[in-house]
Amino acid sequence: MIVVPVNEKENIERALKKFKRKFEKTGVVKELRARQQFDKPSVIKRLKMEHAIYVQKLRANEE
Repeated sequence: MIVVPVNEKENIERALKKFKRKFEKTGVVKELRARQQFDKPSVIKRLKMEHAIYVQKLRANEE
């Protein structure tokens, strides 16, 4: 369960923004979308590899 401590002076919108950030970091929505359809293990492996290559290129460009 996600708990967001709110101070008395803090705005509700700011607390809601904190909650949304924490919820997004948990990855619940991402996992639900992934479970809606079956992906073959080979497809998942290929996507992970493509993502790793993409990240590697980004880091190489930073340096």
